[in-house]
Amino acid sequence: MKLNKQLSRLRRAKPTRMKIRELEAIRLCVHKTPRHVYAQVTTPDGQKTLICASTLDKELRKTLKNTGNADAAKEVGKLIAKRALEAGIKTVAFDRSGFRYHGRIKALADAARESGLEF
Repeated sequence: MKLNKQLSRLRRAKPTRMKIRELEAIRLCVHKTPRHVYAQVTTPDGQKTLICASTLDKELRKTLKNTGNADAAKEVGKLIAKRALEAGIKTVAFDRSGFRYHGRIKALADAARESGLEF
């Protein structure tokens, strides 16, 4: 089977997801595209989305000039942390979905931590 970028990323993500499922921790999943950043808090098995935030949210679209950079990812991190804390979720497991931990992924994680979310 020929591996492309997406299959390689999903292959890298699988061990992390299996460990999170084993620990039965609430999961903060992150996905990125060249134009947008998405984050969602899901149940440990991934069956139900509890909270979501992205650069497509109306309140962020008004304030962001560019939606595909690290500054936009910081705003998504702050928003997802705020919504999670309002819902009573304080601790999550960070699932970077096979993406390398730098740039936009790191900016989102750092902003979420600074806003009070623990992982």
